[in-house]
Amino acid sequence: MHISRNISVLASVAGISLILVGCGQNSSQQKKTITTSTDSELTTVDPSKTTAVGTFNVLNNVDEGLFRLGKDSKVEPGIATSSTVSKDGKTYTFNLRKNAKWSNGDPVTAQDFIYSWRRTLNPKTASQYGYLFSGIKNADKIQDKKAAVSSLGIKANGKYKLTVTLEQRIPYFKLLMGFPVFFPQDSKTVNKYGNKYGTSSKTQVYNGPFTLTKWTGTNLSWTLKKNNHYWDKKNVKLDNVKFSVVKDPSTGLNLFNEGKLDMAQLSATQSKQMNNKKDLVSRQQSSNYYIAFNQKIKAFKNLKIRQAMSMIINRPMLADKVVAGGAISNDSFVSKGLAVSPKDGTDFTKDVTAPASMKYNPTKAKQLFKQGLQEVGLKSLHFTLLNSDTYDQKQLSEYLQSALEKLPGLHVTLNNIPGRVILSRQADHQFQATVANWFADFSDPITFLNILTSTNPSNISRWKSAQYDKLIDASNNDDGGNAQARWDDMVKAQNLALNDQAIIPLYQSGEKWMIKSSVKDVVYNTAGANYNFKNAYIK
Repeated sequence: MHISRNISVLASVAGISLILVGCGQNSSQQKKTITTSTDSELTTVDPSKTTAVGTFNVLNNVDEGLFRLGKDSKVEPGIATSSTVSKDGKTYTFNLRKNAKWSNGDPVTAQDFIYSWRRTLNPKTASQYGYLFSGIKNADKIQDKKAAVSSLGIKANGKYKLTVTLEQRIPYFKLLMGFPVFFPQDSKTVNKYGNKYGTSSKTQVYNGPFTLTKWTGTNLSWTLKKNNHYWDKKNVKLDNVKFSVVKDPSTGLNLFNEGKLDMAQLSATQSKQMNNKKDLVSRQQSSNYYIAFNQKIKAFKNLKIRQAMSMIINRPMLADKVVAGGAISNDSFVSKGLAVSPKDGTDFTKDVTAPASMKYNPTKAKQLFKQGLQEVGLKSLHFTLLNSDTYDQKQLSEYLQSALEKLPGLHVTLNNIPGRVILSRQADHQFQATVANWFADFSDPITFLNILTSTNPSNISRWKSAQYDKLIDASNNDDGGNAQARWDDMVKAQNLALNDQAIIPLYQSGEKWMIKSSVKDVVYNTAGANYNFKNAYIK
């Protein structure tokens, strides 16, 4: 996922925010409301168009797919009451519950899934997440405009039975069904609002535990309200989850200490100061923050220049001293702790061989940079580094500027802008260099590796390698049914991308929050939509 699961997105992460409880609330109301902060705006709640972690966290609570993902990404019943799979693993049949409804009272049917999937895959929608459907019959052909949207391998057998046909076995298929991109959509609502669909809480309908309210599309607060049309509403204990955007961590901590927030994300500095507090909670994230260079620009096509800028960055210091908050140094693009080898159970990152350019070496970096400038006919290089305007990301930008400018002849200008703007700029490749991030959509290395393929919309650097594409294609197709062969394909692909410095990985993020001990049973998963409030409550 971008925050892009891509940008800062999320702050990604943070993504779960809630609005401040008013001072006039009575105690019974307070016991059924969680209030939290987030450092990024909500940009859209159109599941076909968003790439932001914060939005996926909202969608995971206001909508529901065939499955829900519980603690440790355990697959749990959602709209599907049961499912079967053929012996070859290529045909799934889902039986849908007949008491599932949209918040407008309409039933949720098999056709709502068909409509949603076709809409996301339709090239006219320009979804950046259409590639996740690869492996479903004709999905790739539809993306390439070589097949009709109606030919997608999904069909309804009446209102409450759904059949999905795959081109090859997809090891992580059930996990995908718990990701918001695969959730149903109400065609009547999409057609009613047209281009305004999902741009505010009133231009959307919901089929999950909560509904989205009080979001105009531009304001910095919104509320998840218990959905009385939800099929399992008896097990939803909260009345509200309130989000408010708080970009200054000191403000958030003050609000927490004043009892106005139940959950407040800490900055790097705060997390160190609060290290021994009883309400401190650390959360690992399956993420990677990285620098993407627009490789349509002549200087950034040069490998030595990219390698030099990677080598001048001291990653361990960056993770520990600059980002902190649970961040760790990672020489891999795929996050640590995401997946283990089918052969010996070792972490994916243990099988990856990091090149010399991923190690801090200022002397060698300066040599490479000088050689690279000569190769492209430049005496110096000046570029603008784009990043989000959250507090921590501004700190990161300043560190990167200082580190990069240790390369003689390099000057970096910083441009920190709101998350909604940076996502648009990245998608349109309107940048020279940008800090981006990716958050795992599900617990498999391919969720990271897919985005570096040459035709993936989230490949914002526009790096290309025919060999890399071939390896990823093999892992998704010919080797899809052979766990070890598929694993080897992915390891080789990541080694190739790192050696060619497709992007410059910086760190794997973590979060540290102050969370009141009275907040119970909030499910947090490191991959996919992170937060699930369905069974949460205030003790």
